Amino acid sequence: MDFQPLFGSDHPIAIHAFAAMLAIGPGGAQFVLPKETSLHQCLGYVWVTLMASVAITGLVIHEIHMIGAFSPIHLLLLLVLVTLVWAVRAAKNALVSRQRTAMIMLYIFGLLLAEAFSFSPGRVIHAAFTG
Repeated sequence: MDFQPLFGSDHPIAIHAFAAMLAIGPGGAQFVLPKETSLHQCLGYVWVTLMASVAITGLVIHEIHMIGAFSPIHLLLLLVLVTLVWAVRAAKNALVSRQRTAMIMLYIFGLLLAEAFSFSPGRVIHAAFTG
């Protein structure tokens, strides 16, 4: 593994990639740790912050041009931001089922699936992991 492609890339790409990699831990921990605890809430805030960072930095990355400077990835990032707000509001209003569904979908589709696509040849993260 060589992180030089990340460090050598534009600044938002490095922040975007590291925030995404860091988000895997606290997000995954939420699946196995007890709910309704201060640890769950703290890790939730960390995870939401990391995911918001991933989405916001991703919005300023324009490596794939399909619709002008944008791509379908930008729509996914906007959906991530909207869903994060929706899930946090659900948590604040004790709508546990709604919050759980939103967070699980964000973790699977907004993080894991999106990261899997980032390993496509030609992408910076692919270069970092394959040398």
